[in-house]
Amino acid sequence: MRSELVLPMHLGRKAIVYVRQSTPSQIISNQESLRLQYALKLRARELGWKAGDVEIIDADLGLSGASTLRREGFRELVGRVGLGEVGLILSIDVTRLARNCSDWYPLLDICGLQKCLIADRDGVYDPASPNGRLLLGLKGTISELELHTIRSRLTAGLLAKAERGALALTLPIGFVRNPGGAVVKDPNVEVQGRLVFLFSTFLKVKSVSQVMRHLNRNGLDLPARDRHGDLHWTAATLAAVARILRNPAYAGAFVYGRTRFKAQRPGNLPQKTPRPIDEWRIVVQDQYPGYIDWQTYLKIRNHPARDAGVFRRRWYCGPAGGLSSARAGVHGGVDWGCH
Repeated sequence: MRSELVLPMHLGRKAIVYVRQSTPSQIISNQESLRLQYALKLRARELGWKAGDVEIIDADLGLSGASTLRREGFRELVGRVGLGEVGLILSIDVTRLARNCSDWYPLLDICGLQKCLIADRDGVYDPASPNGRLLLGLKGTISELELHTIRSRLTAGLLAKAERGALALTLPIGFVRNPGGAVVKDPNVEVQGRLVFLFSTFLKVKSVSQVMRHLNRNGLDLPARDRHGDLHWTAATLAAVARILRNPAYAGAFVYGRTRFKAQRPGNLPQKTPRPIDEWRIVVQDQYPGYIDWQTYLKIRNHPARDAGVFRRRWYCGPAGGLSSARAGVHGGVDWGCH
């Protein structure tokens, strides 16, 4: 069905079908939604576009609409609209284009300036007209509100489980779940012994790098499990030793909210950064069988070790735009390398 908003100047440009699913799993599990989005190419034909003038942008499949970061398809779309190449954008609904008003309204501005129409399954809209702008603005606002509502519901459920210590977080090495779902120490006595030795050694030498060197000098590898759950042993590194020392699970505590996502600089994806211990959201002590007690854990965290910075913070590398990590230096100190 043709729309009175579609004019010859629009038909003289391209019609772009924008296709997006939020996660890779949705691409596999929600095939019907994907089929409906690709079928919008026929909708463009019904509106008057020739088959050769209808294009599909699906580079953002598997990416969230909460931000434009990493969404190369969306950036291409905006760029082509700005160049006046596009007469119509088609999307199954506006949530495919953006779930953030700070991204949605600039797109409306560019479309209005370049006389580009926007269409979804409900109709065709002209962002340059007051009515079209109002309707599209409402759709964008509702889309953003819907995203916040979904997040709030999910977060509330997670927090309720976390407050009971019932949230099934990934367990660090040294812990397993028994058939009943309870967390117990790894039945492998060698794994238990190596962890106990690591903690006792640190309490003696008070240095992460010295613990690492002592382990490697004596051929004592650290246990680890791969993504399939299989146990393997690897040479100790500063990062591995520090990761064990700073994990409150070894003190028997269930902790939720030890980290937060924070943008290190504009235009970069938010990076996971540690929170100070007094800002941890939920702490449930005596939830796991500990390798050390809580007071010993606090002593380790707060100990004025010579290389305490190895496990108290991670450095941001400005030139490379990434996080750096610690490794052993050639003279026995600590070197920092950017990822």
